[in-house]
Amino acid sequence: MSTAITFSEYGEPEVLRLSEAAVPEPGPGQVRIRVRAASVNPLDMKIRSGLLARIMPARFPQILGLDAAGVVDAVGEEADAAVGDEVLGVTAGGSYGEYALLERPVAKPAALSWEVAASLVTVGQTAARVLDQLGVRAGQTLLIHGAAGSVGVIAVQLAAARGITVIGTAAERDTGRVTALGATAVRYGDGWVERVMAAAPGGVDHVFDASGAGVLADSVALTGDSAKVITIADMSAAQDGVRFSAGTAEDGRFLPELVRLAAAGRLTVPIWRTYPLAEAAKAHADLEARRNQGKAVLLP
Repeated sequence: MSTAITFSEYGEPEVLRLSEAAVPEPGPGQVRIRVRAASVNPLDMKIRSGLLARIMPARFPQILGLDAAGVVDAVGEEADAAVGDEVLGVTAGGSYGEYALLERPVAKPAALSWEVAASLVTVGQTAARVLDQLGVRAGQTLLIHGAAGSVGVIAVQLAAARGITVIGTAAERDTGRVTALGATAVRYGDGWVERVMAAAPGGVDHVFDASGAGVLADSVALTGDSAKVITIADMSAAQDGVRFSAGTAEDGRFLPELVRLAAAGRLTVPIWRTYPLAEAAKAHADLEARRNQGKAVLLP
């Protein structure tokens, strides 16, 4: 047996419990890792609260978590790693535990810390996927809502590195961080449309909404075309004719390049705080209170 964070009912962070769990056995193509770091993502909190119960019902008791980095200690048939390898990736069956299964392990370079390795996975793949779907090109202007968030900071860097002019909305306290990443920061809230227009007098070509803050109708008006707007956070997207972008297994194709960029120092993943595994509920509470300025990471 091992230990893991599980929940057996939907609710507030307090439903998360440190529990005994069976050590998972890797199937074909999978590896089992001894987890060194597991990142906390917004999706974890939506699953725990029951917000996504209709489309992603929990199987109680469920282990939460998407992303992990660790050391391979068992391999399934035809797995693309060996015992002792340091790897990262998306887990099958949850990452908030001492052990986790990975289906597409990617080698962790020595230059990456465990915390960054675990934190890069879902947010990096999401940012890369949406930029690909938007088809935004060098010389164009991209507006990113929620530019200081965990996905937004990656999207800002990837877009700026491609020669794209980036306008990023953020809270007042975060505008300096967004500017440092290569964007023109604009304070969100009432009047944001006018502030964006002043920052981008030539207009906005595409919009990436990572905030879910009810900005889609105005974003469509800014671009003149709902097809030029994508959200990952606003479930009412269809009302404005906007595409909601959800992750798939194919997102894994972006991860090796993201890892390479991060290891080379060309992509920064801000780590705000680490927590012992037993304090997963506190990590959730802190993130829901928006205390963070970067990723929260569990250390089993």
